[in-house]
Amino acid sequence: MEQRQAVIYLRQNDPILAEVIERIGNDSLELSYYQEKLDLLTALSQAIIFQQISTKVATKIFKRFVLLYQESHTELTAKAILETPEDILRSVGISRPKISYLKDLAGKIEQGLPSFAELSMMEDGAVIASLTQVKGIGIWTAQMFLIFHLNRPDVLPVNDLGIRSAIANLYHLNSLPDAKTIEKLAQKWQPHRSLACRYLWRSLAINDRVS
Repeated sequence: MEQRQAVIYLRQNDPILAEVIERIGNDSLELSYYQEKLDLLTALSQAIIFQQISTKVATKIFKRFVLLYQESHTELTAKAILETPEDILRSVGISRPKISYLKDLAGKIEQGLPSFAELSMMEDGAVIASLTQVKGIGIWTAQMFLIFHLNRPDVLPVNDLGIRSAIANLYHLNSLPDAKTIEKLAQKWQPHRSLACRYLWRSLAINDRVS
């Protein structure tokens, strides 16, 4: 019911977004690979692996990463990642920089990074501050975690290339919008900017199929 009310709000406040919602549907909004419920370590490992590569490639690498531990009957824990040799992680397609990020994540969890339950009780800014202590996790990755794992309703990742591209396409801009332009446009979406972003991402997928 909450999402349905948020959809009505977006449709009433933005005619262009209303057209996107009409094409995608109110109840059939497909979420991304982040939709699956994961524990904190797995969710953040996934976020690191998915950085700066295509979803298709990242999905394959992430599945191989998880299988490393399943096939050896080892639970995917921070300790297990710390004990996994770099060449083994490289063998499933993880780059050296991302291996260092995964190791740092595992170390931070061992040292007491807030748990999933603790993060869920924190304000958005505090979650971002906590997660960005991990090497390789920046504001964008923390925002994706807020949207897709903590289901925060009003997150606006202004530097996301997909969001910038979708806005340029839908609002007929001559170039990709900067952060200020996006923030101004998104005022009409508050307090449902996360849902608006999900529709923007989906609009790109629709355009890809049409073109």
